[in-house]
Amino acid sequence: MGKLIYGNSGVEMVLDDRPLNHVRVVILAKLRRGESFGLSWENDRGHHMMWLHPSIPLYFTFSGKRHPLLNRAWIDALMRTANSPSGLEIVAEPAELER
Repeated sequence: MGKLIYGNSGVEMVLDDRPLNHVRVVILAKLRRGESFGLSWENDRGHHMMWLHPSIPLYFTFSGKRHPLLNRAWIDALMRTANSPSGLEIVAEPAELER
């Protein structure tokens, strides 16, 4: 299990390393372009949403020693949600398209 820790707020999003690595790619792409956006997720304590802004530090931790391989189709699906009015939401991993 990995974590995304947002700024000094102490807010943590806990995810398995594989989805967290894909979320990391999308978040960093959006923030690199100076874009703010919402991030929503659910866990056993309810539904959560935070507003991500380029000026707020992020910290990603992974339990494994290596980043899991990336599925381009999943990154594209996550990016579509990140560009929507409701913001980035964790969607199920699609099958990777044949190249």
